[in-house]
Amino acid sequence: MQKSLQGTIENKQEAVDYVTWTFLYRRMTQNPNYYGLQGVSHRHLSDHLSDLVENTLQDLEESLKPKIRGLLEIISNAAEYESVPIRHGEEDVLRKLMQKVNHKPDGKVTDPHIKTNLLLQAHLSRLSLSAELQQDTELVLGKALRLIQACVDVLSSNGWLAPALSAMTLAQMVTQAMWSKDSYLKQLPHFSSETISRCEVKDVTSVFDILELEDDDRNRLLQLSENKMADLWIPNSISSGRTVNVEVVLEREDEPGPVIAPLFPHKREEGWWVIIGDPKANSLISIKRLTLQQKAKVKLDFVAPSEGAYEYRLYFMSDAYMGCDQEYKVPLRVREADSDSESESD
Repeated sequence: MQKSLQGTIENKQEAVDYVTWTFLYRRMTQNPNYYGLQGVSHRHLSDHLSDLVENTLQDLEESLKPKIRGLLEIISNAAEYESVPIRHGEEDVLRKLMQKVNHKPDGKVTDPHIKTNLLLQAHLSRLSLSAELQQDTELVLGKALRLIQACVDVLSSNGWLAPALSAMTLAQMVTQAMWSKDSYLKQLPHFSSETISRCEVKDVTSVFDILELEDDDRNRLLQLSENKMADLWIPNSISSGRTVNVEVVLEREDEPGPVIAPLFPHKREEGWWVIIGDPKANSLISIKRLTLQQKAKVKLDFVAPSEGAYEYRLYFMSDAYMGCDQEYKVPLRVREADSDSESESD
């Protein structure tokens, strides 16, 4: 007699016990070779059932954790895209587009949700589209990030790490118009496929690798004009003569105490200097001193120099400890002065 299932199976062992009351268990004992069993002893059957339950649960878990393809389908099927227009004679264009995308969605191209899926993938692949389809893509993208954020909220509230991270990755992909498998350098302005290939040959594969190159090495590798190089560092330039406001947030893990200095005869608190300077011109541009607690915010300002590309430095200098100073590059692109006198922030 087969055991009836009362309530919910709460753990793997209960699932194994339940299977022993099924017809499958009887078949395993009668025809072990068919199920890949080496014997019909209790140990053989128990191990096989444990593996069966484990694999089934893993498959079920994976089916509940959407990857990028599944997330694209979820986003595309949102009610917000029911009004995406399907124009007369557009079917052939969309069918051709379906042959170019990485993941072919199931359904008719006359379905607004299928069209949305195709447009999202075309955006990630940076495919050339007609003016009308590009207009539709902008409509789709206008709602995409909000829907992706909703996916992140739902997945994170359920404690599903991997799919939540996938949804966050999709937000990055949609913003940068690229697939996660693409070179990270693709998101930088003026980086052609040839530029990226040259970088990869030199084992330069990330934005951080670009920043760490010496100036001469970087120029030889990228082969960009001065104007394009300026776009690479600071897309939004600042007008000459205008006030630049820089806000810096400093944070440390522990609450600081008195300075540890056994040979200094007086008790003192830890302090820091925050400095913006131009090392090439040996010029100190702006400086502030603060007593850093666990978190502090400091604002520095300076007047933008004459038109051109600059590489300033932001320095954090302790007034008590050696070896803990920090230095960061602050690229600055300055355009010709204009008549607007308002300050600009970076």
